[in-house]
Amino acid sequence: LRFMRTIRQFNYTVQVLGLGEEWKGGDVARTVGGGQKVRWLKKEVEKHKDKQNTVIMFVDSYDVILASGPEELLKKFSRFSHRVVFSAEGFCWPDQRLSSKYPAVHHGKRYLNSGGFIGYAPEIHAIVKQWKHKDDDDDQLFYTRIYLDKEQRRKFNITLDHKSHIFQNLNGAIEEVVLKFEKSRVRVRNVAYDTLPVVIHGNGPTKLQLNYLGNYVPTAWTYEHGCGICDDDLLDLSDEIVCLCVFQPTPFLEEFLERLATLNYPHTRIRLFIHNNVVYHEQHVERFWTRHRSLFPGVRTIGPEENLRQDQARTMAVEACKKDVSCDYFFSIDSDVALTNPDVLRILIEENKSVIAPMLSRHGKLWSNFWGALSPEGFYSRAEDYIDIVQSKRVGVWNVPYITQVYLIRGETLRSRLSAVSLYQQEGMDPDMIFCKSVREQGVFMFVSNRDEFGRLVSSTSYNISRLHPDMWQIFNNPVDWREKYIHENYSKIFEDDENFIEQPCPDVYWFPAFSDRMCDELVETMEDFGGWSGGKHNDERLSGGYENVPTVDIHMNQIQFEKEWLKFLKDYIVPVTEKLYPGYSPRAVMNFVVRYRPDEQPSLRPHHDSSTFTINIALNRKDIDYEGGGCRFLRYDCKVESPRKGWSFMHPGRLTHYHEGLPVTRGTRYIMVSFVDP
Repeated sequence: LRFMRTIRQFNYTVQVLGLGEEWKGGDVARTVGGGQKVRWLKKEVEKHKDKQNTVIMFVDSYDVILASGPEELLKKFSRFSHRVVFSAEGFCWPDQRLSSKYPAVHHGKRYLNSGGFIGYAPEIHAIVKQWKHKDDDDDQLFYTRIYLDKEQRRKFNITLDHKSHIFQNLNGAIEEVVLKFEKSRVRVRNVAYDTLPVVIHGNGPTKLQLNYLGNYVPTAWTYEHGCGICDDDLLDLSDEIVCLCVFQPTPFLEEFLERLATLNYPHTRIRLFIHNNVVYHEQHVERFWTRHRSLFPGVRTIGPEENLRQDQARTMAVEACKKDVSCDYFFSIDSDVALTNPDVLRILIEENKSVIAPMLSRHGKLWSNFWGALSPEGFYSRAEDYIDIVQSKRVGVWNVPYITQVYLIRGETLRSRLSAVSLYQQEGMDPDMIFCKSVREQGVFMFVSNRDEFGRLVSSTSYNISRLHPDMWQIFNNPVDWREKYIHENYSKIFEDDENFIEQPCPDVYWFPAFSDRMCDELVETMEDFGGWSGGKHNDERLSGGYENVPTVDIHMNQIQFEKEWLKFLKDYIVPVTEKLYPGYSPRAVMNFVVRYRPDEQPSLRPHHDSSTFTINIALNRKDIDYEGGGCRFLRYDCKVESPRKGWSFMHPGRLTHYHEGLPVTRGTRYIMVSFVDP
């Protein structure tokens, strides 16, 4: 497809040789061979042997792209003043003993490469009609012997393209090649010889570099128009198996599962394969399936009790798709993927690729789910365009050597080109490395798309499942997920010019949304689970002076190891509100605690000034449902707030002006979160 796209773009006349025929030319990727190509060419050029002015170019197709059109090609060919021009490379293959017989070359590549040549039809015919060998004999050795024969070289007027005017073989020359961005198109430039070759050949082990160049050349991606091929050959929807993999404790797994139910894709076409290897997450998987089992026609769940390894589970899932001809696509998602775009399946299927992944990265970081290049050992190497792709400065669909965590595979590809391949199981290698290596070795391209915003990767480091609600501690590692789960849905409206969500129920008492219901509930549950409530006495060993003037029944944030997370919350979400209300003021909070009021314990709080410059007071549960009574009265203004809203925060001055009291709770339990700022 890639080769033919460039053929069509430049309007070449092309004849494909051997299409649909069985390959008998040997394993040319590992050893000699390729003679079958000469036999095919010999048969074809018989039709043109008497056409004196007809020019024929022969190239491989699967590892070739064209960078310019016939006019430039013929102009460059004519400048050689030879009847036949072969491409050149820096290696004498397949017989190094012939090296000394080559004519000396002082500047340029010395040795013949048979992957591309151009010449007049009579000479090409005269050369290939000499072929009388087997299909798996070596084509390059055949052409080399003709070229090294001085008489034949003179007779057919053969030369080599030593400086890549027409042909650029990449093997041994990757460092010589760069992209040259012209107006509305991209060329490959050989900086060693300052040439712009027409034919780019990813010979030998340079297929991945050709894939990289093919992401741009000739108009696949340009600065002027972005991705020029992304809308080609789009496809409609199909049935698929979705494989969900939970191999480690993962933050925000409930949200990960819930996003499946919101996919903008017919759920009747989705069959789920869920592999959960973590006991802690069994509750989350069970709750998800209880809520949404009616959406999906079929599910296979593998739990931790089956003790299945990652490679075994992935193999089981992919084999299910291979065996089911109605499985048009296999979609694999790991639990540390947050797919927030509900159209992700539609978008990936429409791209019509054999293997494709949505581009995702960790928030604010360059860590992503793809590699743009590989080291010689097959591990990560930074590609020149990697940062621009991750940061969406270059947008398109990119041919890459490695994808992980989430990807879509066409079922037909699994049942054909990948049918006999073990995609995940190989001793001594991680399943993701095995998968990509296996796909690459079968010549199947892997793509990553950053044309749309798909979501992000979740960091699973430092995730402590010994806590009751471990997601609460993820404000540093996964700030976006933390915000979506724990911050009030209307918080952002505080800063919109046309909306005013900051209310003033009393003079200089500001009231605004802060926490989601989920944060309120989990904070209360965490405190009750901890259970170390103070006795509401004046003597308090937690304080530096050991004495509390206005005691409450409370638990400090540092008692549950949540102090730095709470200060991060104040910095990210309360300070911006403070700066809106008090421009130029930079606050610092020291006292942070949850207070509990009960009729039989401490129902109220006597009139007092807070030991603060100003105070943050967030209601954690609901009046008239969880408790009755309660509220706050500011005595100087004789102003009461008797119906606090769950998740909303008060912000009011402390020690100087706002003398206040906590009104009695008459039933149930009231919880509030308090921060003294600048005490």
